[in-house]
Amino acid sequence: MLPKATRVLVSILLAACAPATIGHAAGKPAATVRAVVDAAIRPIMEKYNIPGMAVAITIKGKPYLFDYGVSSRETGKPVNAQTLFEIGSISKTFVVTLAAYAQAGGQLSLSDKTSKYLPSMRDTAFGNVSLMHLGTHTPGGFPIQVPAEVKNDGQLMTYLQNWKPAYAAGTYRTYANPSIGMLGYITAKAMNRDFAALMEGQLFPALGLKSTYIDVPGTKMADYAQGYTAKDVPVRVSKAVLSAEAYGVKTTSTDLIRFIEANMKLAKLEGKLQRAIADTHTGYFKAGAMTQDLIWEQYAYPVDLNTLLRGNSPDMLKPTPVSALTPPQPARDDVLINKTGSTNGFGGYVAFVPKKQFGIVILANKYYPNAERIRMAYQILTRLDANDGASE
Repeated sequence: MLPKATRVLVSILLAACAPATIGHAAGKPAATVRAVVDAAIRPIMEKYNIPGMAVAITIKGKPYLFDYGVSSRETGKPVNAQTLFEIGSISKTFVVTLAAYAQAGGQLSLSDKTSKYLPSMRDTAFGNVSLMHLGTHTPGGFPIQVPAEVKNDGQLMTYLQNWKPAYAAGTYRTYANPSIGMLGYITAKAMNRDFAALMEGQLFPALGLKSTYIDVPGTKMADYAQGYTAKDVPVRVSKAVLSAEAYGVKTTSTDLIRFIEANMKLAKLEGKLQRAIADTHTGYFKAGAMTQDLIWEQYAYPVDLNTLLRGNSPDMLKPTPVSALTPPQPARDDVLINKTGSTNGFGGYVAFVPKKQFGIVILANKYYPNAERIRMAYQILTRLDANDGASE
């Protein structure tokens, strides 16, 4: 019998070297799809010493699921279709879906001011901000994170009452967790339920998601991947004010690719929910080549790699002038829509092209640069798009 440490090391090496696998529901993938994904993913895993990754692709409604490496270096457990990843800011796309669903049900309007739902914000700058501005990063300027001294809801309300915008609403895009977090907070208030309970008890089941959580239940902890920082320190996301609303979703590649399919009308959903999803693709502002939807970021398709890299670069975390689209641009198919997401120990990216009925999910249990995620996805998309056999 090998020592435990040796057994774990062997299992890690075997998992890392194993060929890409596919979830049992999807059947065997085309050899061309496997080869294209392998060629894009494996070099990046090696370059950044990424323990595990899950990649899901949907091509004209057919999902392909590929798993690489291990969910934990300590246990050597391979990544599989049930592995839960933190998706960071990709969570925000679920928040705006919930808000749009509440709007479709008449429980709120994105044109409403926050003070309609938070009476304590009357006669304050924050109280005059619309819900649409919260969902498009344009309320007037928040820090990226909720200030560290804000430890509870009471302190949060005080902070918001004293908040002073740096810009007029709708003139600058300032990517921030407090604003989208407050959209989730207000949506839950408008729907008269706890945010996590709404997501786990209503939205996720309505989307057909079976392994997606805000709070991972004890029975699923064995599936929860261990995250690693860029310096390989084990870490998982910790709870903080508005963390659930801004970056709190944990899910599988299987569920996330279904969500992407729902965003392309490839999944059967109740009509009100499908309309709500379409509403999240409404374009409200232009920031260079990027159109800001409700959280989703949209580009005219075809789009070149450099444009995507600029739109997902660290520069976009800085205040960026925007121009309003008047009237807002309805959802369209000839676009690429994407979103990155990170926590300290995880890195993710999702993108889809409705006209092509192509979508991709890339999840990793280690933080690594956004640019590498964009390059991988772009390489896979363009190579599959050039291969008619793989795209049919």
